[in-house]
Amino acid sequence: MTDGVALPAARRAREAASWRRRSRRVRQLRLLLPALVGVILLVLAGYLSLALVAAPRTRPVETGTPIQLVNPRFVGQDRKGRAFTLTAKTATRDPKDYDRVFLDQPVLILKRDPGEPIRVSALKGDYNESDHLLKLNGDVRLNGGDISFLTGASTFDTALGELVGDGAIEGVGSLGEINAKSYGVYDRGDRLVFGGGVSTRLEPSSGP
Repeated sequence: MTDGVALPAARRAREAASWRRRSRRVRQLRLLLPALVGVILLVLAGYLSLALVAAPRTRPVETGTPIQLVNPRFVGQDRKGRAFTLTAKTATRDPKDYDRVFLDQPVLILKRDPGEPIRVSALKGDYNESDHLLKLNGDVRLNGGDISFLTGASTFDTALGELVGDGAIEGVGSLGEINAKSYGVYDRGDRLVFGGGVSTRLEPSSGP
């Protein structure tokens, strides 16, 4: 009887010892696995950082192509309903600002009723649709009716229908030769305002 009782007790002791060993291994794995995952993450982060630093810094390629029109013709009206026409050799939209258009050899026609239209030509133009301003630069010439002027730059407000400039201007008006440092053309040429060192040479009328 003693041997029969001792054998199961010894077996239970061995099984208990084996269970305790497995429990210790499980606890050890529970502690080691998070640490191992952390080490792997640190290694990956270091590798990615090194790859970003070592990678060449290349400039992104711009795929947008500017929109260009050849011999464009634009027709519009100011707030008072007075018509104007704008033509150019080419018109190129700014790829960085959709409201901006660059013009090559622009010609602005201000229609007058009655009267001969005023023609304004330049080498370059810059039109911004957001503020309704047309900026003309380089060999700007104003002709029409009894006026003929030359200046370096002009700005036409397509909403107000006014043409102004802060640069030197010279030419011939109804009164004779005029030189000034600023000017404004209002009411489609019916009213001209000059400022800044204005000098005038009156021309006698060709009466009988």
